[in-house]
Amino acid sequence: MSDDVKNLANAIARIAQKDGEHPILNSRVRLVRSSDPSSPLPCMYFFGLGVTVSGSKDIMIGERIYPMRAGQAMLPPADLPVITAITHATPDHPYLGLWIDLDIRLMAELAVEIPTPPHAPETELSCMHVTNLDSGISNALIRLLELQNKPDLASHLLPVIQREITIRLLHGPFGPCLRHHLSMESPVQRITSILSWLRENFCQDITAAAMASRANMSASTFRQHFKSVTGISPLQYLKQIRLLEARQLMLHDRVDAGSAAFHVGYESASQFSREYTRMFGAPPVRDIRRLRETVHMGGDVTPQTEIIPAQHAL
Repeated sequence: MSDDVKNLANAIARIAQKDGEHPILNSRVRLVRSSDPSSPLPCMYFFGLGVTVSGSKDIMIGERIYPMRAGQAMLPPADLPVITAITHATPDHPYLGLWIDLDIRLMAELAVEIPTPPHAPETELSCMHVTNLDSGISNALIRLLELQNKPDLASHLLPVIQREITIRLLHGPFGPCLRHHLSMESPVQRITSILSWLRENFCQDITAAAMASRANMSASTFRQHFKSVTGISPLQYLKQIRLLEARQLMLHDRVDAGSAAFHVGYESASQFSREYTRMFGAPPVRDIRRLRETVHMGGDVTPQTEIIPAQHAL
């Protein structure tokens, strides 16, 4: 582990002294600490930078697994349903992670202003990959964390450091795929627009053909690009965001399973229960009871959903 990563890990550990999720700087940054491995858990990733500085975790998108080790970063190209699991963590060497929200509008503006670095490598359509964290971003993140104890400076310097991180991302390994993603003519941009639309309309009766038409693509081309970006088919994506939303409703709003199923677009309660059990490993009532018991006993369900922005959580 490089000195930059060690320094970043120490900075996170000073703030996140207990297991769980620790939102800071008005929840624009979330820190995670876990002393134990976690079982796989479905959740949503949104546009932002995720970093692992101690321990390790696996991220499954569709059928592909992305291992994240200490000193590595990842940046989802779109709103993605994923399955995460912390694979290595102990009380002496806990898992430590960080997530920072990114402003896609600022990213687009800077992509136009900043020239493309020479000899930029070719990029995959999905843009989703894990890469080593460079020292420039590590140092910027450390300065960002130092603002936690300087509230009088945070409001002024936080936007400056976020802008610096965005510039460094455009210049670094993520740069080519980010530029491709931000291009209005790119298939990724059109798929991303569909994903944003689905997040607002997932409870409606939506077909894959209707999504393809909205993206102005043929059904086969749409399915190909959609799976390249998200790792799953359009209807699988729709099902997963519905189930994640239903879980949030039952857990946080105490909505019963039947009402939650109807709210997210299911017409059959039995189908909802079957698909929920397949995704979360237990029927709705049993799963929610287990999560509530975990919280009641002093545990925290958030370590496994560490990079879901609270305001965006499904």
